[in-house]
Amino acid sequence: MVTYAVHTIKTFHHRWTNYCYIIEDIVSRSAIVVDPSWELSKITNKLSELEVDLSAILLTHSHYDHVNLVEPLSALFHPQVYMSKTEIDFYQFRCKNLIALQDLETISIGMTKAQCLLTPGHTAGGMCYLFSESIFTGDTIFTEGCGICEDHGSSADDMFDSVQRIKSIVSPEVRVYPGHSFGQAPGQTIGELLKHNIYFQIDKREYFVKFRNRKNQRGIFDFK
Repeated sequence: MVTYAVHTIKTFHHRWTNYCYIIEDIVSRSAIVVDPSWELSKITNKLSELEVDLSAILLTHSHYDHVNLVEPLSALFHPQVYMSKTEIDFYQFRCKNLIALQDLETISIGMTKAQCLLTPGHTAGGMCYLFSESIFTGDTIFTEGCGICEDHGSSADDMFDSVQRIKSIVSPEVRVYPGHSFGQAPGQTIGELLKHNIYFQIDKREYFVKFRNRKNQRGIFDFK
């Protein structure tokens, strides 16, 4: 039985286009927001429309474009805020009501449960959140690719391991909700990514790392 509904919110700020998500627990009328960004009113208006209480914020990683609405949402609703312990420790991220998560830990909101998967690569402690029929991947996995591995704490080697882990753990029917899109709507299945996402098709570490770190890549911030 599916206990939740996913509501996709597209937000903008200058050249940035982000996706954040509201996960509505149908029974308890509690809600989770994943990676709140840029346009506060879009999130608060949707919470009001759904008549739900914001209980938790899930953060896939600590980059500013994924966390910049944590403070105002915390002031309004006082939710628990979750992030991987590795990410918190490495980047010294701080906010109110912050809870550090371990790999494979399970969190619950009402009747809805999520498994927390440590997936470094884009950052040192990136985390994906696996629900019964959905996975929220931040900048680890996009429908069309995977996150860049060029910043402090990034590692294409780690990204290879994270992609392989997702391939091995997550069912092909699970729908993927990333932090950005390059044209495809969020909610494509893992099965579709296995067919069309080149990073899901490279099985040798050496080739993956070389391709991910290739020079003169174009369009890496051409968010749609």
